[in-house]
Amino acid sequence: MKFLRMRPGYGEQLIAEGDPNLLEDEQRLVEEFRKQLELGMWAAIPVQTESGRREAEMVRDFAEVPRDAGRVIFFPRAAGGAR
Repeated sequence: MKFLRMRPGYGEQLIAEGDPNLLEDEQRLVEEFRKQLELGMWAAIPVQTESGRREAEMVRDFAEVPRDAGRVIFFPRAAGGAR
């Protein structure tokens, strides 16, 4: 499983990688997942629908990430909005 961070102007950057079936790797991935959320990032896993359409499914906890997910993408929340 790979953790990627989206950065405007830079694209995807690898921030962590490991096998969630190995205890040591899983602990490191959980820590990094929590760290990214604490930094204000959102997390999503890429999925493909039965029709072949690619989408992203938001996740809020590492337990929601399927063990066979190839990657988790972290991206910043949208800035601005109504005042």
